Amino acid sequence: MPDALSAQELEQLRRIPTPAIANAIELFEVRPRNEGFMSGEIRCRFPELGPMAGYAATGVITAASPDGPRAAVPDYWDYLLALPGPRVSVLHDVDDPVVGSQWGEVQANIHRALGCVGAVTDGTVRDLDEARALGFHFFSRQVGVSHAYVHIVEFGIPVEVGGLLVRSGDLLVGDQHGIVQVPVEVAREVPRAVRLVEAWERRVIDACRPEGWSLAALREAYLSPRATWPGK
Repeated sequence: MPDALSAQELEQLRRIPTPAIANAIELFEVRPRNEGFMSGEIRCRFPELGPMAGYAATGVITAASPDGPRAAVPDYWDYLLALPGPRVSVLHDVDDPVVGSQWGEVQANIHRALGCVGAVTDGTVRDLDEARALGFHFFSRQVGVSHAYVHIVEFGIPVEVGGLLVRSGDLLVGDQHGIVQVPVEVAREVPRAVRLVEAWERRVIDACRPEGWSLAALREAYLSPRATWPGK
C-alpha cells in the first residue's frame, strides 16, 4: 500500500465531515459515485465523540456456536500491530440473525491498547456507556445484550460490511453520517478538493440569503461551473 499518512494529514481528514469527503472524492473520478461508503444500516453509536480516522484491520466473526474454525487471538493481535496506525477494527458478522456481540468494554480496552480508535461491524455492540467513556468509537448494525459464543474465524481478508468491501489497510473516516473509504492514492489531496467543492456550494448558499435574493442570482450561481480537479 502507499505510504501511510502522517498524523497531521490524518488529523486534517478527521476534521472534515464525511459528506464533504465523499463530495471531494468525486472530483478525482477514481470510482463510481455510488460506491466507497457504507449503507445507513451501519450506525454511529457515539456521534458526540466526533469523527474518527484510521486504517482498517479486517476479520470475520460468529457467535452462534462454539464449534467450527477459530483464529488464534494472539495472532490477530500481531496482525493488528503490523498495520499502520491508528487502526479501525472492521469485523463482518456471518450470523443471520446476529446472535452475540464481539464489542463491549473489554474488547474496546484491548483494542485501544493495540492502537485502535474504533470498531465497525455489521453485528452488534454492547457496554455502550463504558465504551463511550473510554472514547472508543462504535459503528454497528445493531445493539445487543450477550456475547454468546463470539469468536474470530479469520482475519486480514477482504470483508463486506454495510455494502462496502473493506480490505486490510483501507483508510476509513467515520462520523455521525457513517463510514467513507478514502482512496489512499488521493487522500492527501482531499482537503484541497473539499475547498474547491465548498467554493461552489458557498456561491449557491449565498445566493439563497434573503438580502438581495433573486431567482436570477440563484440560477446564475447554481449553473456556474462546478468544482473540477485540475487536469480532469
